[in-house]
Amino acid sequence: MAGFFERLKEGLARTRETFSEQLNVIFDRGLAIDDHFWEELEETLILADFGGPATLEIIEQLQDSAQRLALADGRAVLERMAETIAAQFTPADPDPLEIKPVCLLFVGVNGSGKTTTVGKLAKDGVERGRRVLLGSADTFRAAAIEQLDVWARRAGVPVVKRERGADPASVSYEVIERAESAAADLILVDTAGRLHTSDDLMRELAKVAKVTRKRAGEWKPGALPVRTVLVIDATTGQNGLQQAKEFNRALKLDGVVITKLDGTAKGGIAVAISHELGLPVLRIGIGESIDDLRPFNALDFASALVGREG
Repeated sequence: MAGFFERLKEGLARTRETFSEQLNVIFDRGLAIDDHFWEELEETLILADFGGPATLEIIEQLQDSAQRLALADGRAVLERMAETIAAQFTPADPDPLEIKPVCLLFVGVNGSGKTTTVGKLAKDGVERGRRVLLGSADTFRAAAIEQLDVWARRAGVPVVKRERGADPASVSYEVIERAESAAADLILVDTAGRLHTSDDLMRELAKVAKVTRKRAGEWKPGALPVRTVLVIDATTGQNGLQQAKEFNRALKLDGVVITKLDGTAKGGIAVAISHELGLPVLRIGIGESIDDLRPFNALDFASALVGREG
């Protein structure tokens, strides 16, 4: 894990550099813990895309710590920053990817990294001894089907697919049937990317989720659990938060995967999404290789964000 923490620090370098620059500006003006200090710290968190609600909660908790522990100066406040940020994340209890068996529907806008995420999780699942089955319910983009085929071959797992233009709900229905006959315990379904602002497309996606749950025996004893996971591109910043709100409203999400954290200076969006929507961050992507998609650890993430050793 130490090796991954170093990669995590490297992946969050752009966010940490921006964050550190703002903090240095505050400290250059003095270390006194006064109203001006708190205002500037609040602005720093907002600029890093922590979002209003999470920022206010972090500031309130730090102010309480400063008073209760009689912290000497601003640097003493900073020493408590990582733990305070980590506390804003909603924990995964349990992690949907650890449930056996489970069917996971991956949703998100175009280009968020859904298909790659599904492929990486498939390979990881096989390496951990899971019986994996993939479903290609993105029937609109031929490249998505081909891309998932490539990942299926890499992982050595079967993939259920239909011809381009087929009803995606029919794919998810067949996936459950195949999963039952093959005794698969990790079923990963890739859905078509869609704009969160399109009511028609969101209704279609809700239909896919409904059909999947119904075929999985949603209300029956011993039913196959179906969980819906949103894949978010961190570089979209606050737009990613809006995406999460709309997908959650339409589908009642069970968690998020945040990709491309290595490409943004606003990694605080992970805090905003988890805190405001009460959704656990299940995995984070900090690079292109399969080893760069890892389970999320709130304290490691917060420590890497503020530049503290894990």
